[in-house]
Amino acid sequence: MSLWFLVGLGGFIGALLRYWVSGWIQSGFVTFPLGTLGVNFLGSLLLALIMYASEYRGLFGEEARVFLTIGVLGSFTTMSTFSYESMKLLEQSEHIMFGLNLVGTVILCLLAILLGKFLVVGMGMK
Repeated sequence: MSLWFLVGLGGFIGALLRYWVSGWIQSGFVTFPLGTLGVNFLGSLLLALIMYASEYRGLFGEEARVFLTIGVLGSFTTMSTFSYESMKLLEQSEHIMFGLNLVGTVILCLLAILLGKFLVVGMGMK
């Protein structure tokens, strides 16, 4: 089966799972985004289990790994990819790159949100 099809199918499944799991976790919590936090934690844990099981145990072939990680977890949460890649930098003793990745990602993503808000709200769009 082609990898692009597996990614697309996994993405469809992951998006539905994110909607369902996030909503289930969030129910009852009004102010704190516990659903997003829960999805990001769960996605990071699952990505670590899949990637390390693949790398150290050979438990997943390329198609299964692509389907689960890029497809399902890629649409379930991108925080899992960020977390895994950050941990790999730390494992490789790339401490400066690890710090730059953490700080850069958080700051740039928050700035992107601020920029998007400015472009919509600041320019009078409704």
